[in-house]
Amino acid sequence: MKLALRRIGNSVGIIIPKTVLDRWQVGEGDHLVVSNEGIRPPAALSAHEALDELKRKLAAAVASQCPPQQIRAQGLANLHRWQSNGVWASAYDEWKDILESADDGRLFAVMLGRDENSVRLRQSAPYVGLLPREHVERLNEEATR
Repeated sequence: MKLALRRIGNSVGIIIPKTVLDRWQVGEGDHLVVSNEGIRPPAALSAHEALDELKRKLAAAVASQCPPQQIRAQGLANLHRWQSNGVWASAYDEWKDILESADDGRLFAVMLGRDENSVRLRQSAPYVGLLPREHVERLNEEATR
């Protein structure tokens, strides 16, 4: 298939037929990979990467719907309950420190970051219970598509 370069504003781009986009399962806002071999959809995520991305999406939903003080209160309450029940992981000490600080930037950086430390801490996120069950179920369902 040949695609023509077209002027789009101050740039040059291509228009990809809807049938190709549907086959690649991508749409507006998604990213494509451009290489010397051509244009293609990104490689599928591994199960581990998909889980990391789901946890980041859940954190983003919490961050967009709840004020920092509510996230802190729920997170600290969960940590207290887990510690009282004898469930404690080393990441919880780090979360306790983050939640007890007044630094919103630090909190949101860990909740939304893609760095190794943020990914690791989101595996033990203490802010569960802030989103409606239906919202969590929808995000889980989207992740399995």
